[in-house]
Amino acid sequence: MFFKKIKLDESIEKVLEKREQKLVKKLLKKEIASLIRVTYNTTIIESFSIFQLKLKQNEQTQVYQNKINEINAKLRQSVFEEKFKSFSESALSKISSAIAPQISGYDAIKKAVALQLVSKQPIHLLLIGDPGTGKTDIARSASELAPISAYGLGSGTSSAGLVVTVKGNEVIPGLLPMANDGLCVIDELNLMRKEDYAGLYNAMEKGFVTYDKGGKHFKFDARVKILATANPTHDEFKSASIEAIKKQIPFEPALLSRFHFVFIIKKPSIKRFMEITEHVIEKKTKAITAADKFFIKEYIRWIQKNLPQEPHFTEANKRRIVDFVKHLKLNEKQFVTKITPRFVVGLVRLCGASALIENRKEVTKDDVERVKNLVNECLKIQT
Repeated sequence: MFFKKIKLDESIEKVLEKREQKLVKKLLKKEIASLIRVTYNTTIIESFSIFQLKLKQNEQTQVYQNKINEINAKLRQSVFEEKFKSFSESALSKISSAIAPQISGYDAIKKAVALQLVSKQPIHLLLIGDPGTGKTDIARSASELAPISAYGLGSGTSSAGLVVTVKGNEVIPGLLPMANDGLCVIDELNLMRKEDYAGLYNAMEKGFVTYDKGGKHFKFDARVKILATANPTHDEFKSASIEAIKKQIPFEPALLSRFHFVFIIKKPSIKRFMEITEHVIEKKTKAITAADKFFIKEYIRWIQKNLPQEPHFTEANKRRIVDFVKHLKLNEKQFVTKITPRFVVGLVRLCGASALIENRKEVTKDDVERVKNLVNECLKIQT
């Protein structure tokens, strides 16, 4: 391990108390070494993990570990909050662009997933598409950005595995409880057996799961947001017509209706395929680093901790949503999925998440218009 030696001009107490700037050099890991300026009102720092600090007085070295931890916490909170406030102005575009950046297009899906990540209320999304369309990449990427997440394959997840894992006499929370208050990703949901859906139903509707073994009853919290992927029946959509696509959706209404939004993804046209090819060859997208993922996770945590669960809706914006739902209901035959009360709940929650993601407590007209555009795209067939 490498360290950078540093000099402390004054005692820690004075550094914290005095208004004027003091240069504080510290023993830091080499890879995060930086110069920190501490002032009374603001703190500027480029890296955060203060590892150890020693102060030499009267030829004796004293270690102030508690004070170091206190300083570190204040530095971290102050700097992150400033960065978060700046980031919030364009948070939706930045977070959505961090979702499967190697996959070109699907902006509406990525934005819906970004809002799902930030939402403090459950929003359940289902991506049904042809193989090779990138839906698994989107789902896996989302699980890497969520502060709390669990990832499982439909083909390898039984009802017991969703709810619990049993090792001998020990009952351990399964996939759904592991994702409590977070995101649960289920890839290839169509490969899960129908008899294993019960735990999923409970989590999506009630926020908990149960398991009985040896006369004992177990109950685990599972307040989750589900992001699932699936292939159509016969693996690939055979036609672009609405009726043909409906026949190839591999789920019964009981499960399908529990998702707020369903995205249908077909293989790209030749024109779209060439755009994707150019995107890959030109490498137009920057790679998302571990630091980027960490920052996004911290931002989501900060939003969920500091903002209300349900942002405020004005009467005017409530009316905009009602009018939009009425329009959709009148044109329901044009869509693959039905416009249900659960769909409306999801619509309202997306509007709330649109405000939250930009660090706002009130839903604006722009939020409603943004979500209307996303929902219109959701109801279309993605290519």
